[in-house]
Amino acid sequence: MELIAVSIDDTRTQKRVKPLLNGKNWTYTILLDTNQDLKRALGIANVPYTIVVKNQKIVYVHNGYSQGAEMELYNKLKELK
Repeated sequence: MELIAVSIDDTRTQKRVKPLLNGKNWTYTILLDTNQDLKRALGIANVPYTIVVKNQKIVYVHNGYSQGAEMELYNKLKELK
């Protein structure tokens, strides 16, 4: 499994991303979408936006935050083993 996070911080707030990452021990890839090109291309209205891809097919999408969504995602990932 590979996890990729995409930050949509703009040019004013992107300078906060690197210090945050330096203080964490995250072992996944974090990309910056400072112009929000990816966000626009995917038609994302709310963040966080979660996409799970398996065998080059989107198998799960969740838009925005709702309580319990992390368990839904966890259960979906377990189901995909």
